[in-house]
Amino acid sequence: MFSCILKKFGENMISYIKGTLERRGENDIIVEAGGIGYRIFVSPATLAKLPQTGEAVQIFTYFSVKEDGMSLYGFAAREEQEMFEKLLLVNGVGPKGALGFLSVLNPSEIVMAILSDDVKTLSKAPGVGRKTAQRVILDLKDKFKTEDAVSSSRGRQALRKALAAVMRNLKRLML
Repeated sequence: MFSCILKKFGENMISYIKGTLERRGENDIIVEAGGIGYRIFVSPATLAKLPQTGEAVQIFTYFSVKEDGMSLYGFAAREEQEMFEKLLLVNGVGPKGALGFLSVLNPSEIVMAILSDDVKTLSKAPGVGRKTAQRVILDLKDKFKTEDAVSSSRGRQALRKALAAVMRNLKRLML
């Protein structure tokens, strides 16, 4: 029974952890908070944004409950956490796959790729092929607006790139 409760509500159980960064691994960290060391899986992009070992850190989390175990996934910013959760809505994308997207693309770039049907950009994520990228676009396109992609300077830069690609495609079609 407890397992069912955790499955239903576990994902929202731990929103963030604030403590001391005790260890940095290749794809995980350990944060000590309240005398407990939490192992949290992170993307290389998140790892690069974190302070040095021994310093205070706040990391946003997603608590995953599966039959074979429980895991924490961490993010340097709330926007990354929200994108991770949206990617999990896609059939066939699990926590490791969603973290893979965030390891190569920031949330604004993911939104731009989805809105512009850019399968090639989404396929840059490790383990993501053309079919998965197309499924992400199909399942999430109605969940975003252009404003979601341009809310940051990186988003505006991604928008410029996407518009330049559209213009190149239009020129090719006109020739």
